Amino acid sequence: MAHFKNFKVVTILPAPTIVRELDHLDEDYEKITHYVPLDKVYLETFRGDSYVEREKMKSAIDFFKAKGVEVSGAITTCIPDQSAADRDKQRLFETFCWSDEKMRARMKEISEYTASLFDEIILDDYFFTNCTCEACRRNKGKRSWTQFRLDTLEEVSRDLVVGPAKKINPKCRLIVKFPNWRESYHGAGYNPEKEKDIFDAVYTGTETRATAYQDQHLPRYASYSLMRWMDNAAPGRNGGGWFDPFQCFTVDTYNEQMYFTAFSRPKEIMFFSWHNLVDNRFTGPSGMQLGKIDRLLTDLGSPAGLPVYLPFNADGENHVEDHLGMQGFAFEPTPYFPEFQEGGSVFVTESSLRDPDVLEKITDFAAQGGKVFATTGFIAKAEPAKWEEISSARLTGRHILADRYWLTDDYADYVESGTNILFPEIQHSNNRSWVLLNAGRSDFMTPIYLYDSYGKGGIYTISVPENPADLSLLPPHILDAVKKSMNAGGIYVTGRNISLFVYDNDTFLIYQNVKEPIRPEHVTVHIQNETAKLVRIGGDPSRESSGEIPLRRVESSYNLQPYCEWVADIAIEPGEFLAYRIVR
Repeated sequence: MAHFKNFKVVTILPAPTIVRELDHLDEDYEKITHYVPLDKVYLETFRGDSYVEREKMKSAIDFFKAKGVEVSGAITTCIPDQSAADRDKQRLFETFCWSDEKMRARMKEISEYTASLFDEIILDDYFFTNCTCEACRRNKGKRSWTQFRLDTLEEVSRDLVVGPAKKINPKCRLIVKFPNWRESYHGAGYNPEKEKDIFDAVYTGTETRATAYQDQHLPRYASYSLMRWMDNAAPGRNGGGWFDPFQCFTVDTYNEQMYFTAFSRPKEIMFFSWHNLVDNRFTGPSGMQLGKIDRLLTDLGSPAGLPVYLPFNADGENHVEDHLGMQGFAFEPTPYFPEFQEGGSVFVTESSLRDPDVLEKITDFAAQGGKVFATTGFIAKAEPAKWEEISSARLTGRHILADRYWLTDDYADYVESGTNILFPEIQHSNNRSWVLLNAGRSDFMTPIYLYDSYGKGGIYTISVPENPADLSLLPPHILDAVKKSMNAGGIYVTGRNISLFVYDNDTFLIYQNVKEPIRPEHVTVHIQNETAKLVRIGGDPSRESSGEIPLRRVESSYNLQPYCEWVADIAIEPGEFLAYRIVR
């Protein structure tokens, strides 16, 4: 029986740990479960030089079953050079060369062996290839490396992993874990479009770590957004989110991976790995938060942010949605273009252009009454004639350094930021397109958010700074000019380094990201519904932490129209998450 209502807490024992530390399992189990109650463990049969013999693996299985812990199997597909002849392969991370018959046979053997021990097996995220040896170059032929690797991993998944395992154990359930680098999957052969249907389930890497100090530079919001993308790619079959302590440096950095994973509503929360939980200064603080997260999730519905269209095998303007997510935009990434619904919206980036029909899709979407939000990266690569059909906005190729902003309809003054930010220059046909927000310096400004009406709906162009992380340097209430129209469910928040998570049962959650300078924020919650009431939820039932939050009416103008909303001011501290229900 799971320790929590909304998720299982799991970890994995890598093969080297089982080989070397089997005698310490009982001692280590007590250390870990003092802080982090375990519902399930994945036991790895193979990783690199380590291979767990049947007798030793059965001892580990029996140990955990006696503790009432669910047990599944695991495989990590990395393998060292087998001989001097293999050294020409130059494989990063010792991934398999799938043109090598010895390695292919080894993969089949490992799959069969693991399936003879377990009814469920997960593949760790080394299930890719980067080999360019002579055999791989020959087998690639005239295909691109990307297409060759996609084709290869599809065949390997079917014929060397899933097929052999199910032949040995028809009940065996196979899971492929995808890493945290979605924009690069196809370059190394990861093929979720096909593999999600070859495997019984998928799993998601949510290791965002310390953004500024690791090579991928992933905004923490990616721990949430990649989970949501994978949930939409394989509905009902995303097993959970998997994060680790590497390059985290602080408890808050580590915990934010866990929080953002949990906010996506996973089936399992995976702490990688067993020995990292034993000897990890983060284990206690993170374990203490699990009960609070579980109580909170009980009140929240299913995630329901603004759809972001990121097709399979797409890249371009990578993680721009995550940088926006760190500043209060609530998103729901998906590899499928959303069907039109009354009042619907869609956000498109350069990655969306992987779909050759995306311009026709957004044109039809807007004509029916939808809102389309397009980045400057999208319009830079879009076919000009098709884009000009729906907007007069175009990029000049120049860039404007901005330290002041001007809101259309606000004639009081410029807003000075004190920080220089570089934006692409946009030109447009005045009064065909209408500017909602300008940026620049001295007497020259360029639009950074503008609107075109089209059919029953509209096209909004949002300018992304040359460094998308500079979105965090914009004055928070300047971003409100964007959030008034680019929001999910008529809810948005004002505040620096605040993330917003919106759910389909009129609930939402706000979290203040821990970033320098560390300071509390006064967040303003905006609700575009005159009958709404705001109620705090998910607090500790033993404390006075709930109740109705007073709202006040605010009137202004927006996009040449009278505008009103209902707002509340909320104090929040770095690392704190608060949840609310809108009562209509």
